Amino acid sequence: MNEIMAIWAEWIKPSAGLPTVQWSILLALAAAAGHLLQRYTGLPKVVGYSAIGALAGLAGFTGAVWPLQGIGLFLLELGVAVVLFEAGGRVPLRWFRHNPMVLVQSLLESALTFGAVYWVLSQLEVRSVVAEPLALLAMAASPAVLSRVVMDTRASGPVTERALVLSTLSTLYALTFCSARAGMMHRGEQYLSETFYPVLVVLGLSVVVGAVLALTLRTALRVMSPTSENTAILLLTLIAAGAALAAHFGGSAPLAALLGGMLLKQLNPRPWSWPRQMGTASSMLTMLMFVLVSVVAAQADWSGQVAGLVAVLLAARGAAKFVGVALGNVGTGASWKQALWVGCAMWPMSSVALLLVSQFVVASSSLGPRIASIALPAILLMEVLGAILATVAIYKAGESSKPWGPVSLGAQAGDSRDQAGETHGA
Repeated sequence: MNEIMAIWAEWIKPSAGLPTVQWSILLALAAAAGHLLQRYTGLPKVVGYSAIGALAGLAGFTGAVWPLQGIGLFLLELGVAVVLFEAGGRVPLRWFRHNPMVLVQSLLESALTFGAVYWVLSQLEVRSVVAEPLALLAMAASPAVLSRVVMDTRASGPVTERALVLSTLSTLYALTFCSARAGMMHRGEQYLSETFYPVLVVLGLSVVVGAVLALTLRTALRVMSPTSENTAILLLTLIAAGAALAAHFGGSAPLAALLGGMLLKQLNPRPWSWPRQMGTASSMLTMLMFVLVSVVAAQADWSGQVAGLVAVLLAARGAAKFVGVALGNVGTGASWKQALWVGCAMWPMSSVALLLVSQFVVASSSLGPRIASIALPAILLMEVLGAILATVAIYKAGESSKPWGPVSLGAQAGDSRDQAGETHGA
């Protein structure tokens, strides 16, 4: 790949720079691969996006710098923030008053995941200062992957809604604790029990930025139409500004966006629609996010020892999520079979985990690379396999409105017309 780029650079001198051409071609290939994979296999498009990114990363694609920085870091933060803002808008806090066991289920699932992964890695003689961040990362499911799977399968129902809520809440916990932990890594051998004050700082700053974002959007919705493209532009630019400011002041940009979406849902409980233009921009950012994650993760150093640790970590994580969801299912109103499929849908990991790993690498030049060497392969595997498992869970739960299999041209045209009329609820 480097040799090909060197040859191109001799005679191709685009005005926006060669990396722009590289990324444009890569995203075009990813879009085509996602479309064809869904059409001929029924798998979600995110699998195609991730596959193209992984192939590019394994081939030595040089368009992504690790650890993430500059424009690449901001685009990933923006993509994650947009997805989490939308995910936060799906979490009605009033629901927890009527069904508090769902919140208990979420806390139990995340706590068991942290405990299981930390214990297993400790048994394999992984240092605690490395095992703790990895266990915190393992808590986070991926609302980004799950929301794309739900969109591609056109799913709706109790399993889908419960999985989206639990994955969003687990991401909230991981963002809070990992951001605080990363901020303390420069102090050396610090342990999780010493991060309570930093957690409050990260959470408090993120709440302030999220509240300002929610209040501004609530004011805008009083005078602007939710279906206007100007509202979509305002929303996207405010999320971008909030993402930049939250990180600058010591908070977490994705966490601020997530909390902003949740607060806006409280302030404006009436459902409002994402304009079609916002859906297109969000889809583009999401595709870029998945490709970037797989490109970076595929460049990790693979070895037999790392592969063993990754396998153990993912097995412990998956088992803990199943057990946590099952134990917390009592009193939630869901059946045990539904709890099984919810646990299966909680497996994906993706952009949030990569963003947090990048924070660890920047925070510590000694511990960060060790954490990344285990986390990056795990993220790559769970972005692909997790999306497939979530798809299986949705179909087995009977909540997809279309059959799994190759899509005919006639059905594809009908789906395109249906999706053109759909909007994303916030």
